[in-house]
Amino acid sequence: MTQQVPSTEPELAGVRNFRDVGGLPTVDGRRVRRGVLFRSGHLAHATGEDAAFLTTLGLHTIFDFRNAADQKLEGPDVELPGVRNVNLPLSDPADGAEFWKMVRDGDLDQLRAILSDGKGADRMIASYRMIIRSRTAEHSQVLHALAEDSVPALMHCAAGKDRAGLSIAVTLLALGVEREAILEDYLKSNAKHRRYKVHRSSSAASAYSPEVMELLSPLFDARAEYLAAAFDTIEETWGGVDAYLEKGLGLTPEARERLRERLLD
Repeated sequence: MTQQVPSTEPELAGVRNFRDVGGLPTVDGRRVRRGVLFRSGHLAHATGEDAAFLTTLGLHTIFDFRNAADQKLEGPDVELPGVRNVNLPLSDPADGAEFWKMVRDGDLDQLRAILSDGKGADRMIASYRMIIRSRTAEHSQVLHALAEDSVPALMHCAAGKDRAGLSIAVTLLALGVEREAILEDYLKSNAKHRRYKVHRSSSAASAYSPEVMELLSPLFDARAEYLAAAFDTIEETWGGVDAYLEKGLGLTPEARERLRERLLD
């Protein structure tokens, strides 16, 4: 049975979590232009029909935030004619490799050991904080590319939730989008038809038992507390968004204005 997706979104068979970020309001009364900034999960399993739809978007650049381990697991993105593909890993392939192997292969006792009592959520919060603090060069590259020529653009990672979610959030902060609107867009990744499919090595029913899925849920949820941790890290490290953009990402007021002109109505 085909999953019914709201009619405002295309129904892509092999790409999850796709959406246009257009329409979000800024604090000064403008809105993100439709058709210039998209987000999704990976494109490795895109069908021919999916690729045909993506081609109609007139994309200039696809930013892929997956690392080499992700690409080995899922495969490379499909090639779209005339589109520039930029791979900017926002996590190290070795970072958490044993952890993610345990997520795929671990039995219930092992999963309890690494994920119970809030440990799963704590890990996600630490990851969001680390990406904001340590991946300033990558986020700088994205914003400068968007300000110069790289729109329309699509940003994705594996699930389109965490690494792509943070890069979209950073872009929206630079555009002056309201915080509540950024959060609302981020939380849309929780919709059933958008969620990343959990893959476990065993196909036995016990591998997907209610307790196992409950333990894994912090890793596959978009939670307000995760994005709040990222915003808090910006405040704690740089003292605010403007300083983060200028000192952390090297985005001058002039470049920020070019970005706004390209992406806002």
